[in-house]
Amino acid sequence: MSRNAARRNRLREAATRFQLGVRIQRQGALIALLALVAFGAARYGYDFSRGSNLRDLLGDNAKYGFIALGMTFVIMSGGIDLSVGSVVALGGVLATRESGHGLLFGLAVGVAAGAAVGVVNGVLIAKVRLQPFIVTLATLLSVRGLALQLSHTQGVVASPDSDFQKLGDWNFLTLPVAAWMLFVAFALGALALHYTPWGRQVLAIGGNPDAAQLMGLSVARVRASVYILSGALAGLAGVVLGSREGSVDTQAGAGWELTAIAAVVVGGTLLSGGVGSVLSTLVGVFLLQLIFNLINFENGKHVITISSYWESVIRGAFLLVVVLLQVRLVRVRGAPT
Repeated sequence: MSRNAARRNRLREAATRFQLGVRIQRQGALIALLALVAFGAARYGYDFSRGSNLRDLLGDNAKYGFIALGMTFVIMSGGIDLSVGSVVALGGVLATRESGHGLLFGLAVGVAAGAAVGVVNGVLIAKVRLQPFIVTLATLLSVRGLALQLSHTQGVVASPDSDFQKLGDWNFLTLPVAAWMLFVAFALGALALHYTPWGRQVLAIGGNPDAAQLMGLSVARVRASVYILSGALAGLAGVVLGSREGSVDTQAGAGWELTAIAAVVVGGTLLSGGVGSVLSTLVGVFLLQLIFNLINFENGKHVITISSYWESVIRGAFLLVVVLLQVRLVRVRGAPT
């Protein structure tokens, strides 16, 4: 066998191992989710399985799901968006302040505000070519300050005389409308990723931006678009928060960017970019939030008491374990030279 043929075989074997590792991670998240559902049903019985718990879980997850969806595309493109938590606060504050004009107007204001922040991020990253970490860290701080200024450092309460708070009340086929909005958003995201040129370009740019540039792809435009999408979805999450809760406080969205990143990587999207799955991110969102749901039930049994601060510990542990796994996968992909 020639040296070139041996090298091709090593590359093929490495690619196979890499794809197998990614598939195992994604399926592992789904298996873990199903196992936790079975555990919850067996241990907590009807209290866990009842419809109201399911509705609350799905409705409350919607706001995390929206920012995780946007983060998925950003990470697949090889970037990162640390500003989404602050954008949630800004979109929620603006939408709630204008809640007297109704839900649709509030949705438009919140999404537009988030998209505007996304435009700033996208231009600075894609056109000026600044590092995503630095740009989105700066907007995290400045947008949070703007949200505090607009709310006068106090919580903003929604108007009781409009339909703005209906996302907390409206149900369709027994599930909250916010949950259906989340499912539709993820379905559209999956279709865009797999069946549109834009989705393929996001993966190509995340995998190798230089090669994508040589292929004639508009790298700057696509990179800017994922940040605009991420900002708009974060603004939408803020509107959902304000509508369901009836108010938005000054700490709204704090730390949610880490929750989104954890859900994305648990679902199998590589932090290095170029590989990812929209639907697996949804599994990651449900998996993390189900763990916290089970913690609440365990506290209710008064057998052991687990502080809510353990939520941060669990998120960090999940993120660390999955990142270590991804480092091994990336090394496998790039080992043969």
